[in-house]
Amino acid sequence: MSGPLSPPIPFLKMHGLGNDFVVLDATQGPLAQGSTLSPAQYRFLADRRFGIGADQILVVEPGDAARGTDFTYRIMNADGGEVEQCGNGARCFMRFVHDRGLTKKSEIRVGTASGVIVPRLEADGMVTVDMGAPEFSPARIPFEAPQQAPTYALDAGGRMVEINALSMGNPHAVQFVADVDTAPVAEEGALIERHVRFPRRVNAGFV
Repeated sequence: MSGPLSPPIPFLKMHGLGNDFVVLDATQGPLAQGSTLSPAQYRFLADRRFGIGADQILVVEPGDAARGTDFTYRIMNADGGEVEQCGNGARCFMRFVHDRGLTKKSEIRVGTASGVIVPRLEADGMVTVDMGAPEFSPARIPFEAPQQAPTYALDAGGRMVEINALSMGNPHAVQFVADVDTAPVAEEGALIERHVRFPRRVNAGFV
């Protein structure tokens, strides 16, 4: 690995359902002086032209005895910012620590920025993850709304769309559409992701 990372850092490229990740092992010590990489270095790793290319970078760290966890799971977006949770990433995380011999357990407790998750390696080699129950309270998503409601109207570039707002450890805005293939996913998704009513940004989903 060349560029702004020196000395080179070993990595593994993985994907879960096409959601692709660069996985870094920090269980034996910090990745860099100061214990972590900079946002610019994470952006470099995620860059699909000059770096490795990824939706997110996953950092595997030691667990925390006080939390009763086997490992700590940190997730960096392609823009270098840290986020709370990623289900597909958690599945890759479990395969990584098991395949690399970091654990022999079929079920582990993993600490994240939003709490503890429990990935499990099944007998057929697949991974399932207990992500906990969804959170619908606007204040806990977080989402700016006067009160909790089944759906919300959201202005997406001058067009009002109806969304469901929830958190699975990170914010989600979900629309039900007639046809995902013809829905304006790229245009509306980008507008919703950075909508002012989601102060910590949001994952825009179309069903």
